[in-house]
Amino acid sequence: MYNLRGGFLVRPLAIALTLGCAGAVLSWLEETFPVFSDWMPTVLFPSHADPQVAQVILGGIAASIMTVVSIVFAILLMTLTLASMQFSPRIIVSFARDRVTQWTLGVFLGTFCYCMAALPSARFQPKPFAPVATVVGAMLLALVCVGWLLFFIQHISQAISVSHIVDRVAAETETVIDQMMPWRRRDGVRPDPAPAPQFAWDAPVLADSSGYIRFVDTALLLSLAKAYRVKLRLVRRVGLFVPAGTPLLLAHKGDRLTPDAIHELRRAIDLGPSRTLQQDVEFGVLQIVDIALKAISPAVNDPTTAISCVDQLSRIMIRVASREPPESLLYDPPGVFRVAIPWIDFDRLSTSAFEQIRLYARADAAVSLRLLRALGDIAATTASPSLRQTLHALGERIVEGCARELGEEEMHPLRRRWAALENMTGASAPD
Repeated sequence: MYNLRGGFLVRPLAIALTLGCAGAVLSWLEETFPVFSDWMPTVLFPSHADPQVAQVILGGIAASIMTVVSIVFAILLMTLTLASMQFSPRIIVSFARDRVTQWTLGVFLGTFCYCMAALPSARFQPKPFAPVATVVGAMLLALVCVGWLLFFIQHISQAISVSHIVDRVAAETETVIDQMMPWRRRDGVRPDPAPAPQFAWDAPVLADSSGYIRFVDTALLLSLAKAYRVKLRLVRRVGLFVPAGTPLLLAHKGDRLTPDAIHELRRAIDLGPSRTLQQDVEFGVLQIVDIALKAISPAVNDPTTAISCVDQLSRIMIRVASREPPESLLYDPPGVFRVAIPWIDFDRLSTSAFEQIRLYARADAAVSLRLLRALGDIAATTASPSLRQTLHALGERIVEGCARELGEEEMHPLRRRWAALENMTGASAPD
């Protein structure tokens, strides 16, 4: 369902079928109840008995709409190819989920279906009949398509800009964070998470196909573990690759699992050829990191884009730092352990967000300065000592890496910003 909602199938098809049915129903109503279209001004259609005009209009609109659709989406695919080469191949997924693009395809194809559904009713036999109200509807749809085409061109011209792409990926990632971590982080010192109970994991559930873990149905895993009276541990977290034949789950007292039960357990975990933003917060982060790395590569040398990516990454990390992490240990009933699911924590996510950019930007003072500012912004929004310690360690590595590549004059503003971060995190600054 996630893939269907995000592609060019469900929404455009629903719109096209709706408009096609509207054209067929409206033309049938006109023919069955002539009074239905008597209100049409005679200046447009003096008579219902001239189907040739209706045929010309409906056929002309249908042909022109399909021509426009072919040209527009050929240009769109070419634009996506160029954008994926310049920024990151992963942004094509984001474009496929763009609702404006889906509505554009649906409205254009729907207008074509509307005309084709109404065209058979404009005929000379057994008696001449022209569905005048339906034809007027087709003309209005054609005008809507003209306006929508202008809007779509303006939307695409903005959508392919790097700032818009990065902002959209960040917004989609924040939506995933809100779904995965709906509770605000409690004030005060958070105790360390309880370690997973130690059991004899005696029965691995092997993956029957290769792919990335894209979605884990935690409720289904919990109910299956309870129903079969076993304890389960997911071997790898969402976003990691699982080759076929390797353990996907580990079970305690796995001799209770029948072949049907093993099949049900596999169905609770969605594997696919590519990562998605269903539960994978890191995937959204890596899309932005890819754009930043390509921007600061010697072949492109675009630090402004990298700075924009760092700003959006700080936005995502602030959202993560403000939320309680998802539960890794599931119990049912309370106190009875059933399932252990690993989720990415703040430390690993911050490493994914900033570590590679830090390595590539050691000789770029502007990007390194913005990295330190981002860490300061994140530290200012959290009171957790452990999160601040993570940010402090990352800031220390940024300064030490730049000290090997930059002169003392370039290091001066970096050391000032590092001192501000050090005061905020409450640790001692490096020499």
